[in-house]
Amino acid sequence: MKKMLLATAVTSVLWASATQATTVYDQEGTKLDIYGRISMGIAGGGADFDSNGEKVDDGVEFVDVYSRLGFRMSQEVNSDLTAFGRLEWRFTGDEQNTSQGFNEIRQSYIGLASKQYGTFQAGNFDSFYAQFVSLPFDVYLDRGLMFKSSGIQSRGDSIGYYTPELNGFTSFVQLKHYSERGLTVEEQHREGSVVAAQGGVRYQQGPIRVGLGAVEDVVRGGGNGEMLYGLIGNYLVTDNFSARLGYETQGESDVYGGGFDTVGLGGTYTTGPWAFTADYYNVERDSQDNSNAWAAGTYYKVSSAFDVFVEVTDGDAPSVNRGTRLGELTDNVYWLTGARYHF
Repeated sequence: MKKMLLATAVTSVLWASATQATTVYDQEGTKLDIYGRISMGIAGGGADFDSNGEKVDDGVEFVDVYSRLGFRMSQEVNSDLTAFGRLEWRFTGDEQNTSQGFNEIRQSYIGLASKQYGTFQAGNFDSFYAQFVSLPFDVYLDRGLMFKSSGIQSRGDSIGYYTPELNGFTSFVQLKHYSERGLTVEEQHREGSVVAAQGGVRYQQGPIRVGLGAVEDVVRGGGNGEMLYGLIGNYLVTDNFSARLGYETQGESDVYGGGFDTVGLGGTYTTGPWAFTADYYNVERDSQDNSNAWAAGTYYKVSSAFDVFVEVTDGDAPSVNRGTRLGELTDNVYWLTGARYHF
């Protein structure tokens, strides 16, 4: 069973989020790891128009593919309790960046993990919805994921808790606070100070992994003020092939729109140093055109620290302002190819 669980995790997310780690310090229960990657690529294609209907160039460009540097820290308080922290930055690696060393603090949080009582953390981290629900589809380096992901009502001013795994089940809850402290009346957002909640449950046993979750997608966090619901699963058919199926829905807002129903189907196949991914999404929108989107990728491990990749994605974007159609004629296939070094 342990072998099946490991294979499920490896097959679903290995090539999209693999990270090496070097232990800098490990003594008397205190540990410090450093990790990161330098990722370079060449990209082209995509939509010919922006969200305002303005023509944009979609030519070939040398790009950074989310390079990063991070630290993981932990210290054993006792046999059951561990204190931990994580700090991670993103940087632009494809060009000279003399004005600043890093572009973004991607992760910065601390917490306590108990084998008996669960894990509590606070700070800036990926949404628990993404970690426990939409993760099986998060296999692409760029643009291939059409379910809600790491930033939804998360990344800063957040607290979260998840239970220990019991008979395959893990429950989670997270709260993000949008504050107006220090702002004048004129500067305050119309939506006011709000707290966005998300929660759900994941079942993971043998070859099966299923996550069910809900997110209060508040306007302050870029949502439409309606609840988002997702049911997403992954099944390990063989040690080399995993299939995934998901459904996500959100109500239509009278003011902000945004209602949709998305169904996703995909799979990952690995053999030796190779991995292949393919996914299809049907998106039915309440106030915009529907989409039939797809993504595919090929990845090859040159070594444990170095891999190369090719990805293609067609988001089948809907109409935008001014009646501009981003369909088959103007929404070109986006492609990305490159290499990554992990450390």
